[in-house]
Amino acid sequence: MKAYRDVLRSLLLSAALGLSALSISPSSMAQELFVGDVGDNSVKGFDVASGSYLGAFVPSGTAGLKGPMGMIFTDKQLVVVNQNLGTGQSGEVLKFDGATGTFAGKLVASTDRNAPFAPRGIVRGGPDQGFYVADIGDQAGKCANQGNIKEYDAAGAFLGNLDRQAFAGEFHPRGVVFGPDGLLYVSAVGCLDPKDPLFNPITGYILRFNATTKEFVDVFASNTSVPDLHRPEGLVFDSAGHLWVTSFRASSSDSDKVLRLNSQTGGLINKIVLSTPPAPRAFAQAIIFGPGGDLFIAISGGAAQTAGQVRRCNPTSGQCDIIVPANSTGGALQQPFYLIFRNTNPTTLSYGQ
Repeated sequence: MKAYRDVLRSLLLSAALGLSALSISPSSMAQELFVGDVGDNSVKGFDVASGSYLGAFVPSGTAGLKGPMGMIFTDKQLVVVNQNLGTGQSGEVLKFDGATGTFAGKLVASTDRNAPFAPRGIVRGGPDQGFYVADIGDQAGKCANQGNIKEYDAAGAFLGNLDRQAFAGEFHPRGVVFGPDGLLYVSAVGCLDPKDPLFNPITGYILRFNATTKEFVDVFASNTSVPDLHRPEGLVFDSAGHLWVTSFRASSSDSDKVLRLNSQTGGLINKIVLSTPPAPRAFAQAIIFGPGGDLFIAISGGAAQTAGQVRRCNPTSGQCDIIVPANSTGGALQQPFYLIFRNTNPTTLSYGQ
C-alpha cells in the first residue's frame, strides 16, 4: 500500500508544480488495471499504457486476504471475493476504499451462516441490485456437494440461492456476468477432484438464469455444443454482444484458449489460443475488456516463462502483446486470476460505466 500511495503522491505533487506530463486525469485513472494475485494474496495496480507496476493497491494479506478471486468497483469501493484458500474457513466478500485501497469492512464474513463455501466470480445487478457470488462448492473429495449462485443485498444480508434444480447436470459455478439480454450468465464445471468417482476434467457449461424469478433458464453452451469449452471460468461480453470465455485444455496435447461465442446461438465464432504444446503452458482464469476495446488476459499456471504475464489482445485479429512480463523475467505478478478496471461496469463487466 505504501508503494502504491507513494506513486500516486508523487504524481499529484508533480501536477501541482505544473508538470502536466505527470498529471493524473480521470481518464488515466480509469485506465488503471487491477489484478488479484493469488501468489501473494494482494491486489496490484498497473498502468495500461506502459504496463508499469504501480504497487500493491491492497497489500498482501490485508484483512486476512488469502485467495483473491472476483472483483468489482461499486459505490466507490473495490469489492473483492476472498476464498480463504488453505484456511479451512468458508469464503467471504471484502470491501476496500476505491481510491486508497484501505480496508473498509466485510460485506459477507466467513462466519456468516450463509457465507459462500468456495467463492469465485462476483457481479452486482438485477432487480435487487444484489451481489451475485458464484460458489463453486466442495471440490475436495465430495463433489456431490454442489455449488450455488448466492445473492446478497447492499448490506451483505443473504437473499437466497438461485434455483438450479431444473439443471440436470452437476453444478459447480465459477464465473458470473449479466448479458445484454438481462439474464445472468454462469460458467460451471463438473467434478474436478481426480479422487472422486464423479471426476470429469472436460465438462463445461454456460448457463443462464433469470435474476427476477431466480430460476434456471437454459444451457447457453456446453462442451457438447462447443467441443473446445473445457472448465470455463471468466466471462465477458464484447461491444457486439458476443460472449468471451476462458477454456482450459482437455489433454496435454491440447491448447489453452479464450473462446468467442455467438450471442444468439452459443456457437463458436473464433478463439484466441494462449499456448500450443510443446511450448510452455499459458492459461487464464479470467478476462476483462479495457481501453480501445482490447481484451486483457492474465496468465497463471506453473510455467515460469508465462506465469504472471498480462496480455493485451485485439479481439478482431486475435493478435496479442505482453504488457506485463512473466514473474520469472521481472514481472510483478505471481499467480494472477481476476482483473478489473476502476470504471468497469459491475453488472456487465463492460469497460466504461
